[in-house]
Amino acid sequence: MPQSLDQKRAAYAWGRVQQVSADYVNLAKAAPALIMGNGLMQTLAFFKSKGKEHHNRLLLDILGWLKKPEAACPFLTSDQFEAAMGQLAGNAITSDQYLHATQEALAILKWIRQFAAARG
Repeated sequence: MPQSLDQKRAAYAWGRVQQVSADYVNLAKAAPALIMGNGLMQTLAFFKSKGKEHHNRLLLDILGWLKKPEAACPFLTSDQFEAAMGQLAGNAITSDQYLHATQEALAILKWIRQFAAARG
């Protein structure tokens, strides 16, 4: 039987949160509120601007999921910050696609924060 999308999210998140720091756990807990309050791109830019290991790791974990075919964000072809931000801000992306990327980021964070808290 094939895995559901939620099972795929869970498997990805579980693989990403092995040996995480307490700072990562706390950031993962705060990330959904940051996205809801500020927006996806603003939150990703905030993580990048901080430059700390746990910020960079969560940034790459989110972008890594959004790039996967399972996330259904075909307009995102890179998990590298500069390229992904250019694609999210580009003229080729519709508002519905941006909303979908935001929803997928929140969906993967649901799993990341649960597993990170359990592992951290």
